[in-house]
Amino acid sequence: MNAVTETQELLLEPADNRILANLCGQFDEHLRQIERRLGVHISNRGNHFKIIGPEQSSRAGARVLRELYVMAGDEQLDPQRVHVCLQESSVADETGDDAAAQDSQMIKTRRLQIRPRGPNQRDYLSSMRERDLCFGIGPAGTGKTYLAVASAVEALEQEHVRRIVLVRPAVEAGERLGFLPGDMSQKVHPYLRPIYDALYEMLGFDRVAKLIERNVIEIAPLAFMRGRSLNESFVILDEAQNTSVEQMKMFLTRMGFGSRAVVTGDITQVDLPRNQTSGLRHVIRVLDRIPGVAFTFFSSRDVIRHPLVQRIVEAYEGLDATNAWTKPGDAGEQSLQDDAGETD
Repeated sequence: MNAVTETQELLLEPADNRILANLCGQFDEHLRQIERRLGVHISNRGNHFKIIGPEQSSRAGARVLRELYVMAGDEQLDPQRVHVCLQESSVADETGDDAAAQDSQMIKTRRLQIRPRGPNQRDYLSSMRERDLCFGIGPAGTGKTYLAVASAVEALEQEHVRRIVLVRPAVEAGERLGFLPGDMSQKVHPYLRPIYDALYEMLGFDRVAKLIERNVIEIAPLAFMRGRSLNESFVILDEAQNTSVEQMKMFLTRMGFGSRAVVTGDITQVDLPRNQTSGLRHVIRVLDRIPGVAFTFFSSRDVIRHPLVQRIVEAYEGLDATNAWTKPGDAGEQSLQDDAGETD
């Protein structure tokens, strides 16, 4: 190891063999996962752990083990859950976040407590609570859609809104859904699967089915929003990079009294024809300085999925840095203006 090594000794209490087995994983796979990610060596005898490695890494390892031990008492750990905890620790090290700061923005739903991971997610949640129109823009795996659904569920359960409306452009099928079997909800269901999965996780399958039946949760393709005015609703437009400029304007003008709208998308993955401008790219420039509108821009550092996903996102970002899609005003501003100029 290049840095000066430090040994962290850790006693996890109360001693419980079942929790310890859950923490360590089969054949200590969870401990090996932590070792590989942090570059440390972990040994233990019962509930007494020793972490050896660079100072910052060994302290991070001790912190992760404490957090996972608490979780192991309530849930079955798996490599994905360990990865998420490691990611949270990495974000905290880089930004100075602590558990108290994350807990202040925690969302509590019927079945879950959802804590933001890092400053971007925390700002995103804060914006969705305080602003009527919010944009979450960034690569896959940053939690932008999941947190939007969590905020919608929170608003519904606290009776801030009367219904949730889920909208997505069905670009892959050209928004011609008639060939698909079933009613409109069933036709658009495949395109909204990530949102359904989040709802099931937060509310339970039976409750989601009842809310859909009572039209408290409504599913609609973007093309069917024209002419409507949505009052007292929490509206989520997902995959907004696949809207046209006209569709984005149409959607944003559907907002009624007592409503909130959240728009999510990744402008590096546009599926529109090459000669068509993404409504999400265009709206960044149009609404940049409009009061009451909030933009949160996620980056590869916010990716919470498999570690390889973060490296893939970084590789693509580095491939075409001149077309960076981050905040208006930096290197990506000119490309956004060029795209917007196509329809001006």
